[in-house]
Amino acid sequence: MSWLLLSTFCLLFYSTYCATDDTKTDNVVVDCSTLRMGQYICPDPNQNQIDSATQQYVGCTKGKDVPSEGEANVWCIAADKIICNETKNSTFYKKMPCKWTNGYSLEIALLLSVFLGMFGLDRFYLGYPGIGLAKLCTLGFMFLGQLLDIILIAAQVVGPSDGSAYVIPYYGAGVTVVRSDNETYLLPQADWHNIT
Repeated sequence: MSWLLLSTFCLLFYSTYCATDDTKTDNVVVDCSTLRMGQYICPDPNQNQIDSATQQYVGCTKGKDVPSEGEANVWCIAADKIICNETKNSTFYKKMPCKWTNGYSLEIALLLSVFLGMFGLDRFYLGYPGIGLAKLCTLGFMFLGQLLDIILIAAQVVGPSDGSAYVIPYYGAGVTVVRSDNETYLLPQADWHNIT
């Protein structure tokens, strides 16, 4: 019995004080701004980085060309065994896209459009007083303008007049417009013919 205790003690002593820790030697120090998708998690799930009032990342700023398309510095975490130059640990900040909001709620705009759209209150709320006054004088363009506004607001085609996005719950029914630009690339297909 004492032989078993002695061998267990020796094994524990060796594993604690004598064995080398391979996890410390396998760490890679990199510039974390160059990490690719799958090498980091952003935002860090251990931290709450969503503003409860705007339902976007905390610190979301207004975009330059399109005011509703902004960006925010978000706290991210790199994959195991990756150490960042910036912070000397596995966490770092990354600029992430967000939607800049100015307090206009989609739910309020849609409810105003459904129940009081014939009086133009939905357009007054969104900052379009001219169209709101025209709807008020014509009873919502004989209710056709009201029906059209219900569809346009629900599809998020008509937004606030200041260019901001609606306040929608973070995992809500937000609409994102997909655009093609110089960053997108379409793979050639086999049925395409060379056009010269």
